[in-house]
Amino acid sequence: MQTSFSPEQLADPDTAASEQILRRCVHCGFCTATCPTYVLLGDELDSPRGRIYLIKDMLESGAAATPGLVKHVDRCLSCLACMTTCPSGVNYQHLVDHARAHIERTFRRAWPDRLLRLALAQVLPYPRRMRAALAGARLLAAIGRHFPASARTLARYLPAPVRSLFALARRAERRARSVPSASQLAARAPRGRVALLAGCVQSVVAPRVHAASLRVLARAGFEVVTIEGCCGALVHHLGRADHGRALAARLLARLEAARARGLDAIVVDASGCGTHLKDYGFIFRNDPELARAAAAASKLARDITEVLADGALGGAGPEVARDSPARGVRVAYHSACSLQHGQRVERAPRMLLERAGFIVEEIPEGHLCCGSAGTYNILEPRLAAALRERKLANIGRTAVELVAAGNVGCIVQLSSAEGPAVAHTVELLDWASGGPDPLKPRARSE
Repeated sequence: MQTSFSPEQLADPDTAASEQILRRCVHCGFCTATCPTYVLLGDELDSPRGRIYLIKDMLESGAAATPGLVKHVDRCLSCLACMTTCPSGVNYQHLVDHARAHIERTFRRAWPDRLLRLALAQVLPYPRRMRAALAGARLLAAIGRHFPASARTLARYLPAPVRSLFALARRAERRARSVPSASQLAARAPRGRVALLAGCVQSVVAPRVHAASLRVLARAGFEVVTIEGCCGALVHHLGRADHGRALAARLLARLEAARARGLDAIVVDASGCGTHLKDYGFIFRNDPELARAAAAASKLARDITEVLADGALGGAGPEVARDSPARGVRVAYHSACSLQHGQRVERAPRMLLERAGFIVEEIPEGHLCCGSAGTYNILEPRLAAALRERKLANIGRTAVELVAAGNVGCIVQLSSAEGPAVAHTVELLDWASGGPDPLKPRARSE
């Protein structure tokens, strides 16, 4: 693609990087076939190719974002399926991130949208605030059960994004179960020393995943140190680049302290966070103080399934008993977009589940997003709901009773009273190797 940026514009590192990305695009349109919003809407401007043209015009002009452009960029899930499909290596991830930051700087949204985005940015990355918000939502829901007629009337007037927040509150765990400490699970003969990210949203809505990860890593022979803090991905994808970098910088400081004592890997069990952490090297490439630490963190970052399956670390997953309850259980594997497209991790989760005794079934249209996509199911509830229903219908075709996924957003999005139970891949590996049944502690209807 030909570009026409001025030398002054190219002096900006982000613009220079986007210009190189744009030049790789050859307009082939392969990306349209795997873009969820194009599949749903059939609008060229809601495809990666269409958005690339819109972003190019916006960046070249240097003008403020227009309402039309904002609509089509907001509809993008950042699922990155287009990057898996693209034969020319167009890094759409970095281009759309740049566009979102430009939109945030130059476009004034309607006040309800501004308020919602501010609330998401100020609550989701902070576990204490999120617990308080979920408790408040549950309290309102409890009041609504006592006054159902009034609640139904009120619900009709609530914006769709607010209704989505209440749905999240219903599906989140009611309380955190006890999480084993690193000392309780210390490996007797460590295979390696790893840092496990505690994260933000997952630590509140599904703390059981972190507990399962600790147990599985310990059984596999790893010494584990837990690192607290948000990676910055959620606010980064809202276009709040400075806020995202500030959160990432705090996490980097903690990771550096752990790395100074020796680390074989930085383990992430929420694949959206893993994709972002692996991109720290690019995000901080021009920061003289953090560039080296960020590059080191990106190099060490691994999804938990990569670590468990990595022969270089001696990994083969936890040992599974012959009488494991998992043997012969049919499970449909939902490959989270951030894992299959963002990190290109596809074989490891399936291989580990198969080694654990599960019979792994593939989901039709497995490349298409489920509609979770960070805060997308809150900000774009109509499209997110359509993608959710399409994914659930495809899961239904597998006729399984259990679904495995590697990202908490997908788990929350796909959980329903009618469909199969959904659990994190590491929860199933934990169950197969002696841990608790991941389905017993919580109601499937949440």
